[in-house]
Amino acid sequence: MTEQGYRRLVIGLLAFNTFLIAAIFGGGLFYLYGDTRQPPSRLPLAGEQLPGKQRGELQKALAEARRDVRSVSLEARQARVEAAALMGKPDLDAIALRDALKRAREAEFAVRAATEERAISFATGLSLDERRRLADGLVQREAPRPPAAK
Repeated sequence: MTEQGYRRLVIGLLAFNTFLIAAIFGGGLFYLYGDTRQPPSRLPLAGEQLPGKQRGELQKALAEARRDVRSVSLEARQARVEAAALMGKPDLDAIALRDALKRAREAEFAVRAATEERAISFATGLSLDERRRLADGLVQREAPRPPAAK
């Protein structure tokens, strides 16, 4: 290799390494200090506006309610799996499919009812201001959302 070619190679490698180091440094800065906000499509939780202690107690109470009816939730899931299997068969048994979907729906309603009952019993122990905050969270959660931008 000539001296001229060697110089060009060294200058090219120095330029490449400079850009590579800058890219790694920029990526590291973005990783450390990048935007960590939640996406705008996230639904607010009903208990988000409660003070920290009550918010934690509400989450714990709802988790206990879901844990208490876990077997019913599993029944609903199994019924949906059964309904999907029935739909995939060449000869569709509409009566069995209707029965499986009915069992899934009833089990899901039972889970929801148990969770709502636990939320009601939790809300009875809150002050008026805390109940209003919880109600505001429910309204915000159910408010219509603008369509997502494409």
